[in-house]
Amino acid sequence: MTSTAQAPQSGARTAHPDHLGHVIFIAAAAAMGGFLFGYDSSVINGAVEAIRDRYDIGSAALAQVIAIALIGCAIGAATAGRIADRIGRIRCMQIAAVLFTISAVGSALPFALWDLAFWRIVGGFAIGMASVIGPAYIAEVAPPAYRGRLGSFQQAAIVIGIAVSQLVNWGLLNAAGGDQRGELMGLEAWQVMLGVMVVPAVLYGLLSFAIPESPRFLISAGRRDRAKEILAEVEGKGIDLDARVTEIEHAMRSEHKSSFKDLLGGGFFFKPIVWVGIGLSVFQQFVGINVAFYYSSTLWQSVGVDPTDSFFYSFTTSIINIIGTVIAMIFVDRVGRKPLALIGSVGMAIGLALEAWAFSYDLVGGKLPATQGWVALIAAHIFVLFFALSWGVVVWVFLGEMFPNKIRAAALGVAAAAQWIANWAITASFPSLADWNLSGTYVIYTVFAALSIPFVLKFVKETKGKALEEMG
Repeated sequence: MTSTAQAPQSGARTAHPDHLGHVIFIAAAAAMGGFLFGYDSSVINGAVEAIRDRYDIGSAALAQVIAIALIGCAIGAATAGRIADRIGRIRCMQIAAVLFTISAVGSALPFALWDLAFWRIVGGFAIGMASVIGPAYIAEVAPPAYRGRLGSFQQAAIVIGIAVSQLVNWGLLNAAGGDQRGELMGLEAWQVMLGVMVVPAVLYGLLSFAIPESPRFLISAGRRDRAKEILAEVEGKGIDLDARVTEIEHAMRSEHKSSFKDLLGGGFFFKPIVWVGIGLSVFQQFVGINVAFYYSSTLWQSVGVDPTDSFFYSFTTSIINIIGTVIAMIFVDRVGRKPLALIGSVGMAIGLALEAWAFSYDLVGGKLPATQGWVALIAAHIFVLFFALSWGVVVWVFLGEMFPNKIRAAALGVAAAAQWIANWAITASFPSLADWNLSGTYVIYTVFAALSIPFVLKFVKETKGKALEEMG
């Protein structure tokens, strides 16, 4: 997908839309893709143990079923831009909504383990599309004066989607008598958990018919008059529409289509700045954050927590995730990206180290000793809070700002791909690592959190307050 950067124009920068509420609705509707991204990413948390039991599989096979969605994510993210440039942003959203719906139905009614894995890939492809289309569409439609705030809708929608999925899972588990395989609506509870995503998926599809196409895409398709109508609708009728269209056309013509070749150079294949972006992406995942969203119920049950309580703790962790994200959105432009990343690294290292300590104790009667149990629970929430208020948001801000204009799009693509691969590595390895040594697994995550501190201090430059043109 083409970059959304545009040449400055004072009228466009200061114009206030006549119907700000309508613009907010448009951004919120597009951000429903983010909600589905978060919901689908974490809903599997409620089904892990039931899938293990129903299909009688070991940790390695279970991990592949859980993690295989990330393969679909990578493919969806890699292809969404080209699809959207060819058929439009709205059509792309509608395809994602259909795939989300099909995936939800297929995952709820699998014939065997292999087709459950297949539907996970389909859902992952839709996640990958939504992760690219939502932010790009909002950036292209939002008035410049509101772009930052409206752009944050996507991240907010993701963390809300995670929280809602955990709340729904908890409610369904209670309705099934605390048994993931208990009967509910003629199915097993875990099947209903996966099937419920049909509701937000259909809503996303319906909302896509209520919002306009991106003016940028319409101009690229030669539909200037329709583009003017939408620009007047979202940026206000007081702007010079012909000048605004000309400005967008000029920006599109002058954009450099960065390619993989542009990233090559230096002594280690890629240019140093590209390696910094890859490093940020890898560290963000190697602290084990997605273990908290994919496996937290399984984790708590493995140390003796009642299944219903384990689902509730997963929900409270998601609420902490929302609180941390709001903190990051408030302070990222005030404190700066680098200080937030360092604060987060220290907090994550402490939380993970405490979890490693707590899990090092032997279970007594199938449970952690009381003190260690409470420490593990509190430390897990500390870890998620510090991740959310720092690396969860800051890494994406850095990746959007740190690269020179000439290589930004291609470098961002490589860094995002590294993130999906690192996410897959952590997700696929956790069940087997936990079987080996749960405390040792958390020691590994602690080491990565600690190593992120010197990495940020030495290699990462602050981007706060700098124009994108200054990055070099």
